[in-house]
Amino acid sequence: MGQRHRRGPWTRRGWAVAPLAALLLSACGRGDASPELLIDRLAAQRAAPLQPTSLDLAVGGAFAARQSAYANNLSPALAWAVTPGAQSYAVVIEDPDSRGGQPFVHWLIWNIPGDAVGMPEGVPLGGQVARPPGAAQGVSDAHTLGYFGPHPPAGTGLHHYVIELFALDERLGLAPGQPLPALEQAMKGHVLAKGRLVATAEAPR
Repeated sequence: MGQRHRRGPWTRRGWAVAPLAALLLSACGRGDASPELLIDRLAAQRAAPLQPTSLDLAVGGAFAARQSAYANNLSPALAWAVTPGAQSYAVVIEDPDSRGGQPFVHWLIWNIPGDAVGMPEGVPLGGQVARPPGAAQGVSDAHTLGYFGPHPPAGTGLHHYVIELFALDERLGLAPGQPLPALEQAMKGHVLAKGRLVATAEAPR
């Protein structure tokens, strides 16, 4: 999967944002509908959005090759502003352009510390990870325990990957290795704020 890049620390006291890049595979071709994403199903207690950012990725921009599943499969670096009262954060990445009527889930990670203001590039695979400390990861639709980068099939055009960020009012008592429905159920009623960042990728030529 390629060598993981080490960064840190990613708390209020100091962090350095690594370049954000690849976001995710859609195992199938593009669909005709616009299926609902997790971020659209979960209500937030606060109206103000929580905006994930990256130093080198504009909304709608393309991800770096190294962060795709065609290359090194490095999860993207993210940054965000502090949400008062947040006890933890969760990040979900989905590709709504996948065929079959449902978004393709590329990453589930939760229990990111409440004092974090970002994540480094290259979070290792595995259910429980040391970076971010105490965070847990779920199963992607590619059956990876952790991040699965963009891998749009050839001939399916440009895919849009939605990075969904949630500030939560508690740490979740959810065991690592769970799928999206379990994470959604655990987060219901606990979302303080939410926001998204959209990026694109297509198959190498």
